[in-house]
Parts: sequence; structure tokens; C-alpha cells
Amino acid sequence: MKTILEAINKPQDLKKLSFVQMRALAEEIRHFLICSVSKTGGHLAPNLGVVELTIAIHKIFNSPVDKIVWDVGHQSYVHKILTGRRNEFSSLRQFGGISGFPKISESVHDAFGTGHSSTSISAALGMSLARDIVNDKENVLAVIGDGSLTGGQAYEALNHAGHSGTNMIVILNDNEMSIAKNVGAISEYLSKMRTEPKYTKVKQDIEFLLRRIPAIGDTVAKTVERVKDSLRYLLVPGVLFEELGFNYIGPIDGHNLELLCEVLEKAKKMQGPILIHVLTCKGKGYKPAECNPGKFHGVGPYCVESGEVIKNGNTPTYSSVFGDTLLDLAQQDSRIVAITAAMPEGTGLKKFAAAFPKRFFDVGIAEQNAVTMAAGMAVKGMKPVVAIYSTFSQRAYDQILHDICLQKLPVIFALDRAGIVGDDGPTHHGLFDYSFLRHIPNLVIMAPKDEDELRHMLLTAINMNGPVAIRYPRGSGLGVPIDKPLQPISISCAEELNSGTDVVFLAVGSMVEPCQSASKLLASKGISAGVVNARFIKPLDEQIIRKLSRDVGVIVTVEENTLTGGFGSAVLEYINTQSFNWVKVLRLGFPDKFIEQGVRTQLLEKYGLTAEAIAAEVNSFVQKFGAR
Repeated sequence: MKTILEAINKPQDLKKLSFVQMRALAEEIRHFLICSVSKTGGHLAPNLGVVELTIAIHKIFNSPVDKIVWDVGHQSYVHKILTGRRNEFSSLRQFGGISGFPKISESVHDAFGTGHSSTSISAALGMSLARDIVNDKENVLAVIGDGSLTGGQAYEALNHAGHSGTNMIVILNDNEMSIAKNVGAISEYLSKMRTEPKYTKVKQDIEFLLRRIPAIGDTVAKTVERVKDSLRYLLVPGVLFEELGFNYIGPIDGHNLELLCEVLEKAKKMQGPILIHVLTCKGKGYKPAECNPGKFHGVGPYCVESGEVIKNGNTPTYSSVFGDTLLDLAQQDSRIVAITAAMPEGTGLKKFAAAFPKRFFDVGIAEQNAVTMAAGMAVKGMKPVVAIYSTFSQRAYDQILHDICLQKLPVIFALDRAGIVGDDGPTHHGLFDYSFLRHIPNLVIMAPKDEDELRHMLLTAINMNGPVAIRYPRGSGLGVPIDKPLQPISISCAEELNSGTDVVFLAVGSMVEPCQSASKLLASKGISAGVVNARFIKPLDEQIIRKLSRDVGVIVTVEENTLTGGFGSAVLEYINTQSFNWVKVLRLGFPDKFIEQGVRTQLLEKYGLTAEAIAAEVNSFVQKFGAR
């Protein structure tokens, strides 16, 4: 006998279900998610929290005609299951499989591709305004979490939407979490709203009583509108959204299917922008996720029974090495402060936060504020370290350029998750930072070959009096010893690891280790290949490039970054300015495209950046063009 879930292959299949069946479906979906994500990894807790909400949305609205925009997309798995992708779920976030985020090219039901936060209201607003121009009639919804409301773009969109008066629905999924516990005044504001859900009832009661007064009731009801307005300020903090031009409904229980459907049905008939405030429990239905929603926000494969994550080895991660080193340095220098954007655990700063709570700042999902705030602290003599994922640093490009680098302020950017990050895919790969940072004046850019060199680079950056970016990969280090005393590195000074007479690898960051292995493979083919750890993307070690140009016939640049405008481009530019016309340069890196999801080793192999692929490419190049 089929389960209810097995009979749901498209949103229209929900229309015929009773509420009893819908509640049973919710439990089946939770069981399906818990078992499936335990094998693939993924964003479990956010999706467990929106099961009823997603069912209700698809019950009341008609996707794909009606447009549903999921902010970030961490909570879109249930939507994918209900829109015909249940049978593909074993491929979630896998190479060649379905994405962990909404993706226009994947389904007509994915109205807008997402992956970074705070964009949904802007996208939904644009769709609504375009609909109005062509006189279409579809409904447009944005589903946004309270964590994403820490992002400034959400308020820019709310401001414009309220002003425009267009018909659109914003559903605020309030679970008191983004990835970590939410912070800031907005979080406190929403907390007050959760504890004072009485405005709607009081407003209705007043209106009911007034209109029962014989003969004059309607008139009195209208004349006391100002009184009701003033009551809003006394009874509910939700007035903020109404002052922005939204009709506010809530807070309501996000796990009550009957109530959700009733409210959504009414909202569909209302005019103007509507904001529905829904309270949900992140991780609902799976005790380990309810107890630790941060851990299960984005989780690798785990044991369903215990909730224990399946670990691969005990080698420390780059993030933990960074965090431990910064903590050690902060104990010696009281001017060091740490800033992150809703990623205290992911960036390795939990220990720092515990040890120095007054010197640790989590600004929420607000990268622009993080960077300019760091600039202000630097002006006052602090040494701010902004720990941020490479992909999210893109959101603060202007602030890095104008507020930090133009003023030569001593702010350090610790760019975690640089290069390929794996199963989160193109929205999260950090493959562009060399390119969009290296042309900014005054900025020093470093990349360590291993976790120990990261420690020395951090000390180097702390000792400098200007802006620095250090970028390093996701996950475990190489397992090298990290017990050496910290030593500063001379700026722009590369490290020659071994010499070669035919070819030299000028490698940077995570690509140094595979180039060392490729050098040995080439030696077996009679090609002498040296390896240089470039260390610095900017400024380049021009002296060693001149030396290599004299000593060998082929320079091979290797980087875990797009080739367009990256490290290899910088080397070529310098060689061109020096007119070293005799040097042959081979650049290896990622092509000019968005790289799909997949395990890092799979993607490195596909794009020719494993030791074997690098050796084969160099051998072919030498056979074709020859070495000196």
C-alpha cells in the first residue's frame, strides 16, 4: 500500500487531501528527510521546521503559476519533494544530482535561484511589479527567515514594496535562528513579537464592540481609528512592518496546518503587500536537531539513531587552526578583535567568543556592516580580524575597496571556504576572490600551502599596518605539524620548495601540495620540475619570477581560483611588462564558468587539478612546445 507521500508527485496532488491526511503527510516527509539527509548530508534542521508551512503554501497556491521565492534556500527541500523531485533525493547535493538550493534550470517550480541570504523580498518585488506591468494575475510569495532579516537588502526591499503598494506576500519564518543563534536589535524585536501575539485579537474585539452600538456604531468605529492605531503601539511591536506599508498578520503557529491554510487563503484575497509572521521550531520532529539546531543546520552524513555525525579522520580543520591561533595572538595583544557575520562556529571563533566576549562581534548576516564596522574600529586603534567565507565576502566588495583599502586601514580578512567547497555548489564556491581582490590598491593577499603556514601568515598580518586578506580552503588541513613557534613571513617572499631545470610550478595555496606530487610524477618521465610556493598573490615575488624566467623554459601557474583575472593572470602581466618573451607560461585553474556541486576531489579531477592531471597537462605542454 502506498504512503501518502508516494502519491504526491506534483503540488496539485495536495488539493484533494484532508487535514488529517496532510498531518500524516507532514510526519512522512519528516521521516523521509531524516533518513535521506543522513546519507547525503544537507540542511536538515531548517527543512524540518518548515514542513507544515510548505505543505500549506502548496495547498493554497498554484505553483508554478504562482511564484514562490525561498530566501537562501536552506529550507527548500520540502518544496522540492512536493514538486516532483522526491525520487531524485538520493542525489541531493551530489555530483550530477539535484541542488541543495532552488535552481531555475532544475524545475519550473523554482521561481528564483538562491543561495545567499536576504534576496527573496527583492526578487519577489521585482516579479510583482513586472506582473503589474503586463496585467497578469499570479500571486507572488517570498519566504524569508528571521536570520535573513539581519541583512540590509531585506529592508531595502521591504521599504520599496511598502511604498509601491503592489500585491505580494512575505512570509516571515521565525525560528530564532539563522545558522547560529540570531543577534541584534531585530532579533530582540521579533522576540517581543513572539511574546505579545495579542494585537490582532484586541483589534478585532474593539471593532466588534464598537460596531454593536446602535445607530452610531459604524461612525464611532471610524472616528476612533486613531485610538486603534495608538493601541498598536501599546499592544504589539509588529507596527514596524505596518509602518513600512505592509498589512501584518501574526504571529501564528507555523505547525498548525488548519490555521496556516486559513491565513494564507485570506492573505491571497487581500490587497497590497502582506507580511505573515509564522513561528516555527527549527529541527522539529528530530530530537538531536531540536536540541542542537546549529549543528544540524548544515550537516554531513550522520547516524539517524544517535544523531552523531560520521567523521573522516581527526586532522584539524583550517578553521580551527585559524581560531586557535587568533586566540593565542589575542591573549598577547588586547587590540585584536574578531568579527563574523553569523558564522562564529563555522569560522572557528567560538573559543575566541568565550574567552573575549567584549572583543568578539557577531553582526548577523550583514557582511557590509561587518566590514565597515571593522574600518571604524581600526580607526580607533583596534586590530580587527573579519572572519568570513570567501563567497560571502563578495557581498561586501564596495566596503572592502572604499572603506578599508582606500584608507589603508589595518583590517585582516580571514577568507574561509576559499576554492571548491563541494556539495553546496556554485553559490558557495570561493573561486573568485583572487580575481576581485588583487586589483584593489593597498591590499596584501596571501594563501597558505598548509595549516601551519596559515598560523604564520596570521601573525604576519597582525604585525602589518594595512589591509590584508588571507584565503584558505574548507575542511581538514594536510596533517602537518603545527607546533613550531610563530614566525612572520617577509612580504611578497615566495618559498622555493625544490628546484627544476625544465619546468617550475609557481603554485599558490591549496595547489602547492598536488604540484609537489605532480613534480615526482614528471620526474619519472624524465622532466625536471621545480616547485615554488608563491604564498603571495599580491604583491608578487617579482625577484623569483625573474630568476625562474632565466633558469627554466616553462613556468606553470596553478591556482584554485578562476583563471580569469586570477593569480596566473598576475604572473603573465608581470612577465609581459618585463618582456620575457622566451618564457612559456601554462596557467592551470578553473575555467570561466560557474562550477557545479560535487565532492572536492571529484571536481578537481574533472577540471584537471589533481596531481595526476596536472602532471599529464604539463607533460603534454612540454612535448608540444618543448622546454629550454
